[in-house]
Amino acid sequence: MAFWSGETLEQKLPNLIKPFEPDSIDCAAYTLHVGGEVYVSPDREVSTPSRHTKQKLDEREGFTIPPGQFGFLTTKEVISVPDNALAFISIKARMKFSGLVNISGFHVDPGYEGELLFSVLNAGPKPLHLMQGQPLFLIWYADIDRETRFKKGPSSGFHGIDPKLINGISGEILSLQSLSDKQRALEGDLNQKLQKQQTQVSILTALVTVLIGLAVGIVGWQLRTYLGTS
Repeated sequence: MAFWSGETLEQKLPNLIKPFEPDSIDCAAYTLHVGGEVYVSPDREVSTPSRHTKQKLDEREGFTIPPGQFGFLTTKEVISVPDNALAFISIKARMKFSGLVNISGFHVDPGYEGELLFSVLNAGPKPLHLMQGQPLFLIWYADIDRETRFKKGPSSGFHGIDPKLINGISGEILSLQSLSDKQRALEGDLNQKLQKQQTQVSILTALVTVLIGLAVGIVGWQLRTYLGTS
């Protein structure tokens, strides 16, 4: 197996990647961009998670993947893999360092034709802000030893996000980050309730002290009055 060089990519990819941009060749890889359709699993900030669905993006429109949440991202490009080649895919290193993890496959079979669909997870502690058209993915091509009949059919590729993929993950995914946020919220509510109770106890204590003082004063006055008349 031999990976295609930048020169080979420049020669062959105009027929395999649409739209093709020569400036997107990155050494022996080609840079792919975020497409016009995404799905991000809802976090606790979404009021009705069950109605959450995929999103159509305008050119350069932004979107966010919250910490611990999952997403489907399409590529802007439609790619093809020849019958005598295999492709490998990944996310650009800078976004990996920010916590974006590719949890889908890492190769594209011979004969594949269509958009690529990346399954990703934000494993970092902060929201990740992305946008349509952003250079985010890399693809490498490599020759195999012969043209193979064990290949994908022409209709096997992705063209947008199939709603069937979303049905099983339409609710909130309880990540460690979301559980931590919920724990902090519960601790805050508990502290507020404890402070309120402490304030009420302090007020009751003061009232009881005043009442005891009044009672002692009244009893003392009555005793003095009684003894003075005896």
